[in-house]
Amino acid sequence: MVVQKTAAEMNYGLSLPHRKMEDWRWTDLRQLVDKPYPPRQTVVAAAKDVERLLRSSPFAKVGGARMVFVNGRYAAELSQLKNDTVTSTINVDEPVITMNAAFATDGACLKISGTVDTPIELLFITTNAAARTIATRNVVEIEQGAAATLIETHLGEGSYLSNSVTQIRVGEGARLDRIKVELEAADAIHLSHVHTTLGKNSVFNDFTLTSGAKTNRQNGTVEFKGQGSEAKVSGAFMLGGRQHADTRLVIDHQVPHCTSRELFKCVMDDNARGIFQGKVIVQRGAQKTDGKQSSHALLLSETAEFDAKPELEIFADDVVCGHGATSGDLNHDHLFYLMSRGIPPAEAKSLLIAAFVGEAFDLIAHEGIKEALVKFSNKWLSQHRSGRA
Repeated sequence: MVVQKTAAEMNYGLSLPHRKMEDWRWTDLRQLVDKPYPPRQTVVAAAKDVERLLRSSPFAKVGGARMVFVNGRYAAELSQLKNDTVTSTINVDEPVITMNAAFATDGACLKISGTVDTPIELLFITTNAAARTIATRNVVEIEQGAAATLIETHLGEGSYLSNSVTQIRVGEGARLDRIKVELEAADAIHLSHVHTTLGKNSVFNDFTLTSGAKTNRQNGTVEFKGQGSEAKVSGAFMLGGRQHADTRLVIDHQVPHCTSRELFKCVMDDNARGIFQGKVIVQRGAQKTDGKQSSHALLLSETAEFDAKPELEIFADDVVCGHGATSGDLNHDHLFYLMSRGIPPAEAKSLLIAAFVGEAFDLIAHEGIKEALVKFSNKWLSQHRSGRA
């Protein structure tokens, strides 16, 4: 049977993933990419629009250096760091990467040596214009013994498709704390893939907040290449309306004596749908692996939905691995306790939701970044839960 291509597929010249592909069973891009998004369309941004979006970043007052990309192009006049030419190769058969390789126009190239005390923010902003595809490819290298905190922020206005691919290498004895915040426009589609390799005795802490875009699909791959390395990957969904967010994460233990932890706290309201697909692979010979993953969802309405698919593939015998997933409503005993102390129902619910999400925020080491995320969380709660009993 010949499957007729959609308008978007004809526009891209390639096939989009669909529900018959196991990794995409919950996110059928053939259906969700509902109109053509012409690639490589140059858009000149108005200065007032750029300035407004710059101020809207949750980390505008955190401090540190910024690299700014406007409509997929590096903006040197708005940045404090010089950008070099991006060259990266990720040998993964993945539709998001294929699309990105075909249409990427720019991206960040960072090589960090020594210890960088203040955060570096990669800020990707999209101004309101005709529907279009914006593709960026980033390369981040943390050299041996170096340490840095990296923020990646995506926000914008209008109708567009954002496709971001990032390649990260954390060298021997190095440390990277990475925080990604997805706050794309309400009518946007956000696709991304982050591929991270870890050297011997390295530390990688990664947190992603997903709260923007009507459709979000984020893929992550972490490969342990050196013994004694550690990865903590966490995230939070804060979704409402008809938002759809799907995170697919693969942790690949290729060598012995490594530790991985995954924690995702997901809040869905209205008709929102969240998906977490987490796979931990322990290769042959990767003895003494310690890997655990968990995902927990809080459904604030009867029409919200959460799907979880935890997986373990273990080919070694001396390991400690486990996974777990839960979903449900607020704990009514806790709610009753707060209300019995005179706290109004809406405020009591907000306190419980904030505590639920806050467990993921607690894994962030930088206090300024953590405070900015808590502030955003409180604002989101006031908008989505105010006045509800």
